[in-house]
Amino acid sequence: MREIVFDTETTGLSFPSGDRLVEIGCVELVNRVPTGNHFHRYINPERDMPAEAERVHGLSARFLSDKPLFGDVVEELVDFLGDCPLVAHNATFDFGFLNGELDRCGRPLLCTTRMVDTLGIARIRHPGAKHTLDALCSRYGIDLSARQLHGALLDAQLLAQVYVELTGGRQITLGLAVDTPVMRETPAEAPTRVHVRPARHFAVPVAELERHAAFVQSLEEPLWTQVAH
Repeated sequence: MREIVFDTETTGLSFPSGDRLVEIGCVELVNRVPTGNHFHRYINPERDMPAEAERVHGLSARFLSDKPLFGDVVEELVDFLGDCPLVAHNATFDFGFLNGELDRCGRPLLCTTRMVDTLGIARIRHPGAKHTLDALCSRYGIDLSARQLHGALLDAQLLAQVYVELTGGRQITLGLAVDTPVMRETPAEAPTRVHVRPARHFAVPVAELERHAAFVQSLEEPLWTQVAH
């Protein structure tokens, strides 16, 4: 099963109000294992960078001024995303900006049925706890030392590790039941589903059964023949 974990950085919080995408980072998972294949681009937003946004991700208007426009990378991005599930933290926000940019280019929007929101999964798994990416990394012992500022690719890489932990940990990738189809869980099901492998049946050789019966017959006053007092 192929999935894409992605993150975006923007000029602000509202695409309809004029904010734009400035960075996107995507990490490919196959059967919840990172393949090393990723997509990362900085994007010229064709506008100024508010100081509060620059403090979050460190991307200035000057740095972005010579970067490609979204329309210049959209074909490559869409090809990378394919038609698989798309995982993001507070996914509604990231989908909103990505679909805003796609619509601006006249491209088909991403269907929200592809959305997997790790924030929603975390709220079910850990009610009452903090659900930021930093908090979840700390909970699962994921190294945050490289995260001085928000960055789309680094955050996608961290989120990929968090997502694996939220949906069952590394054991789901061991492949011990290769004949059993892998079913994709919804965000609501993932924390509660109990994975049960089908029982394996082993035929006992006739000679072993005969030896066992002879051994039982040789026992003197076995416990199961005694009457409890």
